[in-house]
Amino acid sequence: MHRHRIVTNGVFLSVADHGDGPPVLFCHGFPAIGSSWDRQVAAVVAAGFRAIVPDMRGYGASDAPDDAAAYMPFHTVGDLVGILDHLDLTDTILVGHDFGASVAWNAAMMRPDRFRAVFGISVAFQPLGGPSFLDRLRRAGRDDFYMFAQMDPQAEKVWADASVTIPANYYRSSSEAPPKERWNAFNAPGMVRPSPPPSHVDPGYLRQAIDAFARRGFRGPLNYYRALDLYFAIASPAFAGAKVKQPSYFLMGADDALRSFAPDEGTMREAILDLRGYVVLDGVGHWPQWEAADAVNRQLLAFLKKVSDPRTASHPDTGSIGHDR
Repeated sequence: MHRHRIVTNGVFLSVADHGDGPPVLFCHGFPAIGSSWDRQVAAVVAAGFRAIVPDMRGYGASDAPDDAAAYMPFHTVGDLVGILDHLDLTDTILVGHDFGASVAWNAAMMRPDRFRAVFGISVAFQPLGGPSFLDRLRRAGRDDFYMFAQMDPQAEKVWADASVTIPANYYRSSSEAPPKERWNAFNAPGMVRPSPPPSHVDPGYLRQAIDAFARRGFRGPLNYYRALDLYFAIASPAFAGAKVKQPSYFLMGADDALRSFAPDEGTMREAILDLRGYVVLDGVGHWPQWEAADAVNRQLLAFLKKVSDPRTASHPDTGSIGHDR
C-alpha cells in the first residue's frame, strides 16, 4: 500500500493506493474514514484491481475547510478529478457509500469522461431540477428530518464526544440494534445515544475512527449537510434533468432508515440509464459493507469484472446481475 499526499483543488488529501490493475476509487460517507473500506479493498485487490481510497475532504488526515460552501459536489467531484490527475489516470470506476455515494453519482453526471461506472451503496442518485428533497420535506412540515439537525450550527457539540457518538452511530444505524433502539430518519438524537460496541465493525477500525474524529472534530463532516441547500440552488438550473449514463449499480440494506427515501428500481432507471443492478439486502442496515461484507463483495466484484471487460462494458443491461435478498 502506498499513501499519497495530494494537493489539489485548494486542499491536501490523504489517499491510500493498493494493488495494480484497473483503478477503482472508493468514496466514504458520514461518519467514516477511508479505511472503512478495508474489507472491499482486500477483495478487489485480490481480484486484480487497483483500489484508491482517500480520506474525503473534511475527514481523517485530509484537509477540512471551515466554510460549508467548500463541500458542494463541485468541490468534492473536483477532488476526485484531482486525484486522477495526480495519479496520471484517464478514468476510474467509482464506489461510494452514504455521502460518498452522493459524490460518486454527481461525479458520474458531471464528468462522464473521467468516471466510467458507479457502484452506489445506501444513497441513491438525486436528479436535479424542481424543488429539492429537502424543500419538499420543509413544505410537508417535516422539520424533524435528521439532516436539518445536522445542519444546525450546534451539531458539532452533539457529536463532539467521538468515543460515544461514533460507535453509537455505527450500532444504531445498523440492523444489529433491536428495532426499538435503531436510529430513524426523523429521530436525529437517537443516532448518538450511548450504545453497546457494534460487533460488525472491526475493533481496530473503530479505534482509528474514534481517534480521527476526536482529533479533527466534526465541523468538516457536518459541512456536507450544510452545503446541500446551496448546491441544489446553484446546480438545479444547469443540471435539471441530467442523467447518469454510465454502467451503474445500486445496493442498500432493507433495514436502512433511508430506504423509504430511495426510489424503486423502475424510477431509478429513469435517471440512471444503464442500471446493471438494484439489490436490497435483507437483515442489513445502513452499513452493508460491514454488516454483509461477503454479499457486497460478491455483487461488487461481479459488477467490476463486467464493466472492465471490453466485450460487455458498454452494453446496457435490462436487468440486474443478481439479488441477495
